[in-house]
Amino acid sequence: MDRKALLDSLDEKACLDFVSMMVKHKTYSETEGETVLVKRMVEEMAAIGLEAEIRPFGDKGRSNGVGTFRGTGGGKSLMFNGHLDTNPATEGWTVDPWGGLVDDRFIYGIGVSNMKSSDAAYFCAVRALKAAGVKLKGDVILTYVVGELQGGVGTEALLREGLRADYFVNCEPSDLVAVTMHAAALKFQIELTGDTRHLSKREEAVDALAAGCDLVPRLNAMTFKGALSPEHASVNRCHVGVFKGALGRDLEEWRPPQVADFCVLKGSARYAPGQSREGVLADMEEELAALRDRFPGLRTKLISMDTMEEKGLSLMPPYEVNRDSAIVAAINAAYLEVRGEAQPTGAITPTRFYGSDAGHLYELGGMEGIVCGCGGRYNTMPDERVDIVDYIDMIKVYMLTILNICGVEEAA
Repeated sequence: MDRKALLDSLDEKACLDFVSMMVKHKTYSETEGETVLVKRMVEEMAAIGLEAEIRPFGDKGRSNGVGTFRGTGGGKSLMFNGHLDTNPATEGWTVDPWGGLVDDRFIYGIGVSNMKSSDAAYFCAVRALKAAGVKLKGDVILTYVVGELQGGVGTEALLREGLRADYFVNCEPSDLVAVTMHAAALKFQIELTGDTRHLSKREEAVDALAAGCDLVPRLNAMTFKGALSPEHASVNRCHVGVFKGALGRDLEEWRPPQVADFCVLKGSARYAPGQSREGVLADMEEELAALRDRFPGLRTKLISMDTMEEKGLSLMPPYEVNRDSAIVAAINAAYLEVRGEAQPTGAITPTRFYGSDAGHLYELGGMEGIVCGCGGRYNTMPDERVDIVDYIDMIKVYMLTILNICGVEEAA
């Protein structure tokens, strides 16, 4: 097979039109819009000859889309995974977030980076292979899920239904680098309770607000025990994103002359495969014990927000793949062939601090896979966009990765 001729045959305009179509669908999480796009993706997959189906899940009328490019047999199977739900549009946009604008350099739109450009890329990769008459040995499975922004409930549903492949590509935005590890995400809340006095007698008080101010930078600087290697330790991070302090649990603000006796902090801790929630919480309790020593009389309470599952959410586990895995070698080789240089590979910032459905595919699905997608540098910002060159190169990398993993049925 002439692989260069295959790549050169890619209809780039059709690929740009396709991602523009996807952007024009408003797919906020848990809205009718995500279901509309799931149905459209299933229609598009069926139109190019894939076995395509809508797979409902849960009790809220949500559904995923799955399409299979069936191979002739004897090859490895490969699953592509991406979500259709998006973050909300923020202030500061200068273009229509749902206009699907494409200019001479970028594709614009809410969710185009996270992650409709990658969603479109693996569809366009399969469409190009089918248009060229390529017959694969192994199956290619395209999954279009919802609920990633609720912790991956859509992907979890597919896995609990038994959907599996030999390898996966999770297509979260990584600016085309190959991410071999990312962290788990643990949400937490810390309550600090002091002892109030009027400012005239503040020396007698236990100031919860001052204790919180002391604690935040220490938490933000934390790493956790038990990392299996320096690379595993590199995905450790703790961050406090909410800090409130005032009088009492109701956080009364009308009496500022009094020392604040209650403070609440909320944040997220990230940790690597091989580390545990229990170990992370124990390390944080040690930090709180030291805080109590510095602020005698202070009372502390650490709450792990694992009960988020009760609200229909899921918590994302960590993910890892060995550097010598066949999927890593396949995508590295494809990238080299497309771009003429080695693909950056490893636990790479900022993607190593993400949570993604790769954690579910790895832990619940028991599969080997890689995280690699286009977009990233203009993610979660006004005028969210993706470089056209990155989008087109991503399609080509996916095309070659499919060939490398699934194998080609050569003509007799």
